[in-house]
Amino acid sequence: MPSLQSVSADSTKNNINTRTEASLLKQPKAVWAVFFAGIIAFMGLGLVDPILPAIAEKLDASQSQVTLLFTSYNAVMAVAMLITGMISSRLGVKWTLILGIVIIAVFSCLGGLSNGIWTLVGLRGGWGLGNALFVATALAAIVSLSNSGTAKAIILYEAAIGLGISVGPLLGGWLGAMSWRGPFLGVAALMVIAFFGILILMPKATLQNNTVKPKTSLADPFRALKHRSLLIFGIAAALYNFGFFTLLAYAPFVMGLDEHGLGFVFLGWGILLAVTSVFMAPKLQERFGTVKSMCAMLTLFAVVLVAMGIWTSTQWVIIVAVIAAGALLGNNNTLITTAVMNAAPVERSTASAAYSFLRFIGGAIAPFTAGKLAEIFNPSVPFLVGAGFVLVSVVFIWFNSKHVSHVDELGSGH
Repeated sequence: MPSLQSVSADSTKNNINTRTEASLLKQPKAVWAVFFAGIIAFMGLGLVDPILPAIAEKLDASQSQVTLLFTSYNAVMAVAMLITGMISSRLGVKWTLILGIVIIAVFSCLGGLSNGIWTLVGLRGGWGLGNALFVATALAAIVSLSNSGTAKAIILYEAAIGLGISVGPLLGGWLGAMSWRGPFLGVAALMVIAFFGILILMPKATLQNNTVKPKTSLADPFRALKHRSLLIFGIAAALYNFGFFTLLAYAPFVMGLDEHGLGFVFLGWGILLAVTSVFMAPKLQERFGTVKSMCAMLTLFAVVLVAMGIWTSTQWVIIVAVIAAGALLGNNNTLITTAVMNAAPVERSTASAAYSFLRFIGGAIAPFTAGKLAEIFNPSVPFLVGAGFVLVSVVFIWFNSKHVSHVDELGSGH
C-alpha cells in the first residue's frame, strides 16, 4: 500500500496521524479513571483463560463443565445488559460503575474461595452481572465524557479492552501456576484499586451536556431493536461471538500447555487485539468502509477457525492461529462497536445494551456447545462449527447491507 502513495501524501497522512494521537490522549481525568477501571475489568476475562485445564483437573470436572464458567458469565451478562440503562439512569453513571466493580470484586473473591465446579459456575454468573453494569456504562461514559468525538472515544474503550485482555492471561498464568484460585482472588484485589480510582477521580455529574436525563425503562432496549440496522448488527455479533468464545473457552484444552504457556499465547492474542483495535481498525474503516472491513475480518477469522479444526492436533498451528485471531477480532470489535453507535437514532447506552444483549447470547451458547461437541464427536468439530457460525454472520450482514450502509456516512462525520 505505501508504494502506491506519493511522498507528499505520506507526509500529509503523518500530520493527520499526529493530530489524531494528540487529541486522543487529551482527555478529562474522568475518562482515564474509567479507562483504567476498564483495563482491570477486562483483565478478569483473560485472567481465567490459562487456568481452565487446571480447574478441570483440581475440581474433577469435564471440559464442558468448565466451559460453563464462560456460559454462566455471558448468559447473566446478556440478560443484565437489558437493565443497565434503567439502573444507570437512576443511580447515575458513576455509582452504576462503582456498583458493577463491587459486585465483580465480591463474586470473584467468593469464586477463589469455592470448592466445587457448580458453585464456581454460579459465582461466575454473579461476576457477569457486575461486568454487565460496568461494561455497558463504561462505554457510554467514555463516549459522553470524551472531548475527541465518538469514533476516538470508542477506540479508547477498545484499547482498554485490549490491554485488559492482553495483560490478564500473563498475570493469570503467573497466579494460576501457584493455584487456580489465584486469578480469582487477583481480580478481587485489582477491583479494589479500580473502586478507589472511580470514586476519587470521577466527578458525580459525568454526562457533561446532559445533566438532566430521562429515566430509562426495561422496554427501551427492545424498542431500540426495532431499528433494523441495530438488530442486524446484534444478530451478526451473536453469530460471530459463537466463534470468538469457542476459541477463547475451548482452545486452551487442545494446546497442551501449562498455565504459563497458555498465559503467553493469550498475551500475544491480546496484544494484537489491542494494537489492531486502536491503530488498524480506523485505517481500514477510512479506506474500505466499516461494513466491507468487518466482513473481510470475519471471513478471515472463519478461515483461521477452519485451520484450527483441520490441524487440531498440531500444536504450533493452534498457537499461531489463536494469536493471529487476535488481530482479526481486534479490528472487528472496533468496527462493529463504531457501527452500533451510529446505527440507530437512540441513546448510545440503550444501543449498547440492546446490541450487547444479543452479542452475549452467542457468547453464552458457544463455550458449553464447544465442550459438548468435543465430547460427542472429536476436538476438531467445535472449531469447524464455530467457523460456520462466523461465515453465517458475514452472509447475514451482506444480505442486509442496504439497511446498514448508512453507518459509514454517519461515521465519517466524527
